[in-house]
Amino acid sequence: MAGVIAPTPAKPSLAERAGAFLSDQVAAQTLRWRMWAPVAFGGGCAVYFALKSEPPAWPLLLAAVVTAAFWLGARRLALGRVWTLPLLMLACFALGIAVAKLRTDAVAAPIVPAMVEPTVVEGWVVDVDSPGSAGPRVVIAPVRIRGLTPEQTPMRLRATVRGQAPAPGEPVRLFAILNPPPAPASPGAYDFGRNAFFQSLGGVAFSLGETRPAYLAPPPWRVRAAMAVNGMRFDLASRIVARLGERTGGIAAAMTTGQEAWLNPDDVDVMRDSGLAHILSISGLHMAVVGGFAFFLIRLMVAAWPWLALRVSGKKVAAVGGLIAVGTYLVVSGAPPPAERAAITASIAFLAILLDRQAITMHALAVAAFVVLLLQPEAIVTPGFQMSFAATAALVALVEAWPRRPKEIDAPLPILIVQRAGAWLGAAILASLVAGAATGPFAMQHFNRTAMYGLAANLASAPVSDFLIMPMLALGALLEPLGLGAPFLWLAGQGISLMLAIGEWTAGLPGAVRTVASAPEVALPISFMGVLFCCLWRGPLRWLGLPLAAAVMLWPREPTPDVWIGDGGTNAAWVQVGETVVMRPGVRQFAVDVWSRRRGVAPVERPVEGWACTRFACAPATRASGPLAMWWGRKPPTSEQISALCLSAPVVSVRAGVTALPASCDGRLVLDGVDYAGGGAVELWRDGQPSANRWRAVWSADVRGDRPWSRFGDAEVSDSGG
Repeated sequence: MAGVIAPTPAKPSLAERAGAFLSDQVAAQTLRWRMWAPVAFGGGCAVYFALKSEPPAWPLLLAAVVTAAFWLGARRLALGRVWTLPLLMLACFALGIAVAKLRTDAVAAPIVPAMVEPTVVEGWVVDVDSPGSAGPRVVIAPVRIRGLTPEQTPMRLRATVRGQAPAPGEPVRLFAILNPPPAPASPGAYDFGRNAFFQSLGGVAFSLGETRPAYLAPPPWRVRAAMAVNGMRFDLASRIVARLGERTGGIAAAMTTGQEAWLNPDDVDVMRDSGLAHILSISGLHMAVVGGFAFFLIRLMVAAWPWLALRVSGKKVAAVGGLIAVGTYLVVSGAPPPAERAAITASIAFLAILLDRQAITMHALAVAAFVVLLLQPEAIVTPGFQMSFAATAALVALVEAWPRRPKEIDAPLPILIVQRAGAWLGAAILASLVAGAATGPFAMQHFNRTAMYGLAANLASAPVSDFLIMPMLALGALLEPLGLGAPFLWLAGQGISLMLAIGEWTAGLPGAVRTVASAPEVALPISFMGVLFCCLWRGPLRWLGLPLAAAVMLWPREPTPDVWIGDGGTNAAWVQVGETVVMRPGVRQFAVDVWSRRRGVAPVERPVEGWACTRFACAPATRASGPLAMWWGRKPPTSEQISALCLSAPVVSVRAGVTALPASCDGRLVLDGVDYAGGGAVELWRDGQPSANRWRAVWSADVRGDRPWSRFGDAEVSDSGG
């Protein structure tokens, strides 16, 4: 009987194979789609902060309600995911915009106008802030400000004081210059005024004399409570510094209480250049170490007591202890926004344990991100939030992809030690690489500097920080009020000295720091989405996010401005023969540093030769010396003085207001105090040939927009004084 030969099945075509592959990839995301909801919510928050004008609240609330109703209706009708998923993302996006608007309205508080004459400020010292270049700084809850009505008086002021900073809880009287929070140092730079707005800091003060005691009525209970907590923190920080000395103790106090009053600026530079600066600010690392240390210590104690271990869940008891430790550390640290976000994330992990869920998962991180943005939608535009959640998402994705190696049945102890040590070292290196890659775009865009040996410094210092410094500081801070913290603080101090030695060695290596110019604003959201796609997507298609994640690094930079003039017209810089020349070295140096880093240039001092300078002005002696002449005196220049400035340079900057220009200023670009009051800092590019003297200007106010944190009234332009 002849056999029947079955026909060979036809091989699927390339299109069929590609379709099957894509179908499998989409099917693998079944449990991952919901994790994009916090991304959509954060996108709505980001869109709100990117607006150039303040929107009304009711259309945003209506859009959130309508989109949420459509999503709920689609679920009620049991429509497929092809309908419910886009509607969910749209509802979360609209909700993000609405929540950000409501948060802005909720925290709105008076912002002081720029005041020409010094005034008297009386109020309560709420906290001691980190010192500035001009001296110690404190946060004051003002009671009275001469020249301002109670309705105009801000809730908080940051004041630079003379001499030693007063302690929290002291009533003080200052004779000070008062200004609104600083505007961005250059167009597109970090907006300190926006950050101050959401912290209820309505102004900055610079004391002109000694701080004097004031006689004030008792403050409200909220202020008393804040002063009591901050007074406890300041007292604990003082005890730590007294135990360890200012250098080591200053770092220990910053890591424990958030008090940075004793930090040495040189040590801060070393930590920054070595990539270890994140250890100084209380954030996710500190919360994880403190909460994890408490969790494992309590679990070990429960396991060591057999009677208790048989009757309670040691894991859940330890989770409760971890929650208490995180909450206590949040209070002791002063609850800065990064610490609040880290505490929320750690608390959700411990709550997952109490609910018999896995603590470290992408779902838990998504919930933490949603909660943080719901409470602090402004966090979406802060470097701390972006870097923290990008790094955490990358590490959780690494844990998910990490291969599960079967345990050995039996192996000699020396072999096990070598294997475990090698696995730990490999995991530490890979985790540092992954976290560094995830945070790299944000570090480049916001801080414009890359610590080239940061990986080595972090690998060398991580065991010291995680297993010695932080646990000993936690025990020392807990026992120091009882007088028993000395041995633990001493051990922590030895670890800090070793960490500083690692940082100094790393920062001293050739090429330890590289400056990177900021990319255009559109590049950072693209990088953020690329990082998130790599972390949230399951399967090989996740690597499509890598080119997007590298957008900040690969995006072409625009040409460096020919001239930069800082806020208020007090300093300026220009590009000349490949160098950036600073008109007044040392004046508003922070703004100069921010602008030069954003543009990826190294500033140099203006040469003495080739310039004609007085106490209030400086002008080039020849056209080759520079394109800019400046008058930084508060008193307006005379007609002869401004005429001489116009004859010397194509661009003239006058800090004061100018009522009339002489004929010699025809064809010159003259910017005065009225321009700076309305526009802030400015960048100028030559438009055409130099002989035409045409310039394209971008002002900080144009980039910043008309938002609540930029509305502080018209700055007064002086026409008198010196």
